[in-house]
Amino acid sequence: MDVSLTVWVLTVVVLCALIAVDFFFGRKPHEVSMKEATVWTVFWVVLAILFGIGLAVFEGGTPSSEFFAGYVTEKSLSVDNLFVFVLIMTKFAVPAQYQSRVLMVGVLIALLLRAGFIAAGAALIANFSWVFYIFGAFLIWTAWKLIKEARSKDEGEEYEENRFLKMVERRFPATDRYHGTKMVIRENGRRLITPMLIVMLAIGSTDILFALDSIPAIYGLTEEPYIVFTANAFALMGLRQLYFLIGGLLEKLVHLSYGLSVILGFIGVKLVLHALHENGVHTPEISTAFSLSVICGVLIVTTITSLYASREERAAARAAKENGSEGADEESAESAEHRS
Repeated sequence: MDVSLTVWVLTVVVLCALIAVDFFFGRKPHEVSMKEATVWTVFWVVLAILFGIGLAVFEGGTPSSEFFAGYVTEKSLSVDNLFVFVLIMTKFAVPAQYQSRVLMVGVLIALLLRAGFIAAGAALIANFSWVFYIFGAFLIWTAWKLIKEARSKDEGEEYEENRFLKMVERRFPATDRYHGTKMVIRENGRRLITPMLIVMLAIGSTDILFALDSIPAIYGLTEEPYIVFTANAFALMGLRQLYFLIGGLLEKLVHLSYGLSVILGFIGVKLVLHALHENGVHTPEISTAFSLSVICGVLIVTTITSLYASREERAAARAAKENGSEGADEESAESAEHRS
């Protein structure tokens, strides 16, 4: 796929315009309603679908399939990232009307970081074929790490500040309350940072870890930097609204991390096989169409089993509550009978 500089510039300009429109509508601090979140989420998904169809029309089925496979994978990883965003918002008690602004800045930081990682990944792949071994091994290790994290979530999880945040809080005096969307204020002649700045730094620093997982994953599906960039951009731009749309549903997706571990492990194996093939070893190549079917199949199964498990858990909780209340009523009745 030969992408000219004109197409690259036009794509970036259009994305910047869309970001500006999104920012314009969310410039005033407010609580995002379900209707607003739904409209914007549908808008970004439809836009991604139209872009994929456009690739099929102008470039053929293979680039389009690679885009959709990358988009679905990045979107799935982004949904898992929302768990961390929820923990961060809870940890720093971000008021509901400011959460949209925090997420907007977080998305912009993520876009800039991933653009850098994409460029670095493209340069490595172009010059060193053995980098696929590293990407594949990293994804397999990440898959195993996700399984361990999924097990720890069953026991409850809290956000822990990283060393960078602790250093910032230790060296820079901060206020104990929010001052609107201001990140720095002057109080009694002193310049102080606000919790808003700390939250945005928390979101931005975790975005680095997210990029380390997602970029090798999508390079396992396509080696075209243009598709890698656009798939990441479309997946991230709907993330802010998706946070408010499925905020309550996140707690029900109890098996999502397991599903993502299967997907990352599968792509990791695909990368290793591709690296062996590039080095002259006769190994089977996994097609993009098969990869897309595996990714979608795993996500569908994961969603169904998660909703079923959540329903069973709620039913068990209700049963335990009813049994507890019945036991309390019986004890009260026996106590009254004994007193009489």
